[in-house]
Amino acid sequence: MPTELREHAGRHYAVQFTYALPDDAWAVELSEAEPAPPSWAQTPGAQTHLPGPAFAVALVPDEDPELAPTVRLYSPDERVIPYEIMRWYMELVADQVERCRIAYEAEG
Repeated sequence: MPTELREHAGRHYAVQFTYALPDDAWAVELSEAEPAPPSWAQTPGAQTHLPGPAFAVALVPDEDPELAPTVRLYSPDERVIPYEIMRWYMELVADQVERCRIAYEAEG
């Protein structure tokens, strides 16, 4: 599962890409990143942060280009998402939409 990390104003965020088989779609998940286990600090090149629970999930269908991507927001508490982080996330979602549509056209 590829993961992208970004720091903003002292907080770390993660975007993770997974395939949601029941939805025939890529799930692009935005979360606040959590520190990696301290034991990883001794491993060269190890990630310093890992994705936490997702609070935004974009579903990008890859089987039917006529289906529109959707974004679901999850938050039991009020959550503030910085503009720069939301913009970064939506750019990654848009890139995934484009990749899925190009792949679909190449197959057809």
